[in-house]
Amino acid sequence: MAKKKSKNKSNSNTIALNKKARHNYSLTDKFEAGMSLQGWEVKSIRSGKVNISDCYVHIKNREAYLLGAEIMPLNAASSHVVCDPNRDRKLLLNQRELDKLIGAVERDGYSLIATAMYWKQCWVKLEFYLGKGKKDHDKRADIKDREWAVDKGRLMKNKNLDR
Repeated sequence: MAKKKSKNKSNSNTIALNKKARHNYSLTDKFEAGMSLQGWEVKSIRSGKVNISDCYVHIKNREAYLLGAEIMPLNAASSHVVCDPNRDRKLLLNQRELDKLIGAVERDGYSLIATAMYWKQCWVKLEFYLGKGKKDHDKRADIKDREWAVDKGRLMKNKNLDR
């Protein structure tokens, strides 16, 4: 017998994205971390009430925390708990990863920028990068390169149609 496919499972595991991160920072090394969440936060995440556009990762006392992420509480799910939508959330990383992050931030002047929050099986994961801030002229150069790539694609498409 064939297995039944679940009807309500979505194809995308992405919960929230930080689209401005690639524009404002030059990103280098990618990291993935689990998050220590409360029950009401998981329910709010399932309903999609998350904003990570202005959040970043901060290292304090050899532990990593997510600062500035906004998880809005649901009215029905959090009646008996005092909910703080902007609380610091601990990230779950190996000691080796923490040592690498601490060295990059303290010695090399990198920032830790959160780019995405997603489901991995039943766990909420945060994707973040080591990055350095871009200057305005770097941003303009990236926009110029991206526009040239689009124009080049159009030219090649029109050239292939002329044959």
